[in-house]
Amino acid sequence: MSFDAAYYRRYYFDPSSAVTTRAQTERRARLIAACLRYLDLPVRRILDAGCGVGALHRPLLRQLKEAKIVGLEVSDYLCARYGWRQGAIEDFRPRGSFDLVICYDVLQYLDDDAARRALGNLARLCRGALYFGALTREDWKENCDRSATDRTPFLRPGSWYRRELARGFVPLGWGIWVQRRTPVALWDLERPG
Repeated sequence: MSFDAAYYRRYYFDPSSAVTTRAQTERRARLIAACLRYLDLPVRRILDAGCGVGALHRPLLRQLKEAKIVGLEVSDYLCARYGWRQGAIEDFRPRGSFDLVICYDVLQYLDDDAARRALGNLARLCRGALYFGALTREDWKENCDRSATDRTPFLRPGSWYRRELARGFVPLGWGIWVQRRTPVALWDLERPG
């Protein structure tokens, strides 16, 4: 898969074929911020792993005013255009950890071994919450608009991600997971069944 200018033009810059809208991204940022405020988790450092065009950055910073974002990206094109840190989430080793880690629509491009390493690294890098999403086999069959979604090479069942994420995180729902070491009270009926 080539993450070049043509890829981003089709899936992000052209409104007729974009995978998400500005309104959806705004709602996603409000959801993440509201959940973190509810849990009383302060957010000063955010890692957006596989940040793409950085669509979540402005909406999140409006919600989490004290935060700074590090954008991590593998695409040469995007790193040159936006100045993101170039690297892959499976072996990214920065100094320190992050209060919030975002990894959205990234791992379906990695084989199983690399995806497992990435999830382990996400748990190591995160000291608070993770916002995670990946196109699953079930989503491909039942949910996504295939005309606006590229068929990624590694469609796994959602159960694979839930099992692997559970090694380092506790699920809250809506794609939000809390690092197991995070000292927050998670009430039983607030968690997904």
